[in-house]
Amino acid sequence: MAETSAYSWPVIPGLWRQLKDFCGFGGAATYLWTRWLLLRAVGLVFIIVFAGIIKDTAGLIGPAGVVPLPEAMAQTRALFPSPVEAFFGAPTLFWLSDHAVMPVVVAWSGLLAALALVFNFWPRMMLFVCWIGLLSFVKGWLVFSGPLVDGLMLEVALLSIPFAPAGYRPGLGADSSPRPLVVFMMRWLLFRVMFESGISKLLSQDLHWYDFTAMDVLYETAPNPTILGYLDHQLPHLWHVFEIILTFTAEIAAPLIAVFGGRRGRWFALGAWTLLQLGIQLTCNFGWLNLASIGLGLMLLDDQMLAAAAKGLRLLQLAEFFKATAVKLSPPPLGRFRRYGLNGALWIHFYLSVSVFATLAGLPSNRVLDSISRPLNFVFGGLASCNAYTLYSRLDPFHFVAEFLGSNDGGVTWQPYEFRHFPQALDRIGAFSAPWFHRFEANLQVQASANDQAPPIYPMVATRLLEKQQPVIGFFAGNPFVDRPPQMIRVAGYRYTFTDYATWRATGNFWQRTYLGEYMPMMYVHAAGGISQVTSSLEQIQVFAHYDNSLAQTQLGILFINGEDGVPRDGAQAAMWFRRAAEQGLADAQFNLALILLQGDGVPRDPTEAMVWCRRAAEQGITDAQDQLGIMYLSGEGRPRNEIEALTWFEVAAQSGHAEAQRHRAIAISHMSPTNVALAQERAEMIRANLAATKPRN
Repeated sequence: MAETSAYSWPVIPGLWRQLKDFCGFGGAATYLWTRWLLLRAVGLVFIIVFAGIIKDTAGLIGPAGVVPLPEAMAQTRALFPSPVEAFFGAPTLFWLSDHAVMPVVVAWSGLLAALALVFNFWPRMMLFVCWIGLLSFVKGWLVFSGPLVDGLMLEVALLSIPFAPAGYRPGLGADSSPRPLVVFMMRWLLFRVMFESGISKLLSQDLHWYDFTAMDVLYETAPNPTILGYLDHQLPHLWHVFEIILTFTAEIAAPLIAVFGGRRGRWFALGAWTLLQLGIQLTCNFGWLNLASIGLGLMLLDDQMLAAAAKGLRLLQLAEFFKATAVKLSPPPLGRFRRYGLNGALWIHFYLSVSVFATLAGLPSNRVLDSISRPLNFVFGGLASCNAYTLYSRLDPFHFVAEFLGSNDGGVTWQPYEFRHFPQALDRIGAFSAPWFHRFEANLQVQASANDQAPPIYPMVATRLLEKQQPVIGFFAGNPFVDRPPQMIRVAGYRYTFTDYATWRATGNFWQRTYLGEYMPMMYVHAAGGISQVTSSLEQIQVFAHYDNSLAQTQLGILFINGEDGVPRDGAQAAMWFRRAAEQGLADAQFNLALILLQGDGVPRDPTEAMVWCRRAAEQGITDAQDQLGIMYLSGEGRPRNEIEALTWFEVAAQSGHAEAQRHRAIAISHMSPTNVALAQERAEMIRANLAATKPRN
């Protein structure tokens, strides 16, 4: 026991020293070049962020966008009982103005600030502009904020403000060295991004992470996998087990090794983390998330590590340059209120981040801590700058795609609106688009995967498509209705699965899909020109019928004639709908109209017109119409009695297996001469030959 104790005690001070060094409170490490590289990376990512916002703003929150900004702000305002709560719950510059020019000004300001940050001009102010600009969009455009990709950059930008050097043109900022507490908060953020991503997988209770099958399904269920993701999916299970080991090494072991393993441990952590993030970016297209994570990983380095790496690569001049320029100077003193304010803000952020992790870990609530957290969350929670990082903690059960389909012929044919980037066409796989973030398609797919019923974004998009709003149509690969706009939009749900390698080589298809049903009730342009969403199957039939879908008109006529499904029995309405379909040549409608006219059900009885429609239906192969036409010729209704014509149609129907026509044929033959019977049978053969040569319409 004594030997064990003697061995253990020296280890504890060593671990404590490594912990202090990681947190920036110990050792002689400097972070001037680390900071310089990190801020350039942050600026580059923000250039991508705001370039995407500029590209998408018109279609998302512009006057003709999915959710115009005034409407979005009105919806946001309605979420809060008072203006004060709205300000703290959704802090955005768009409270100042929701004019269409405001998003343009904010987005371009963010882009220019990001460019200035890259060129090291007034970095603290530029980071603030980037942060407040992105925050304004995150809180202002509602459903179009990707919580993980945006949340990471908001937190990075906010913590980078005190980390950045002071001044307009600070250069390396040797006279404005980062304070130990700020270094700690930046490394604490990196630790959380790494460790929470891993530990959340174990806490999620998703069995895929426990039975080592996660990577067998991950690429197939990713929102926008690339060709490398497809090929990786085809690899043996043993390879996927290795990928899981790498994942947990990079996300759980590596951050702990970085904390307690010294500089060698941090090099190992950086390598494992970078390898994992590159793999995800090349296979799954998660926008700038992986690039930003790699950039944040630079916080594992210090200037001395960079100099040692340059020396190891035999870049001796570079190594000497790092050593000569990485001067350790004490941070400039701050006034009392600035010092207390900075330290207080950072420790509040630390407390909130621990609270977020406690919630993620499912730790029990504490009355005392809750009383502290509640006001802090009220004031700071709306900043969206202290987040949990849980990428892939739970895997989707399958890859779900909701497809927009439009029709301009009453629902007879449907044309898809093709996505530009995300899976839809079976022979298309995602291009290597990361770090670009396709916000419109990504949010559609992510929200569809998370909701059994269509969330609000889907009817919003469908409405804009029916309104022919070009900014929204422009999000899709093309407009399938160039000549005549759609009258109705529906959204169909599909399960997508990867094909195997042999099928892809043979057919060129990366995907196969299974129809799961309608994801969103159909939306349509009604008679008054407005847009509505169907609330029942009857309403959908009525919409189809209104737009001259002959099958729907016939179906609606049957409902009226029978008084079914809540439709009152009304012969006149039935006749009207049958007539509209009959005039389009639908045989069933022609026969039903003939019966109504023959019986005088809700309309004046008219045997002559009834025979006209009955004959048209009979000539299209409707056996009931053929038999009825024979009866009418035999009885002399609608025109003079003609037993040869009657037997002709009985014969045609009987030869098709119509039982009543066979009985009627026998009765007619028993009263006719052999000559007339032969004439009728000869005519019947000619009619059958014509029917066989022409494809019936129904």
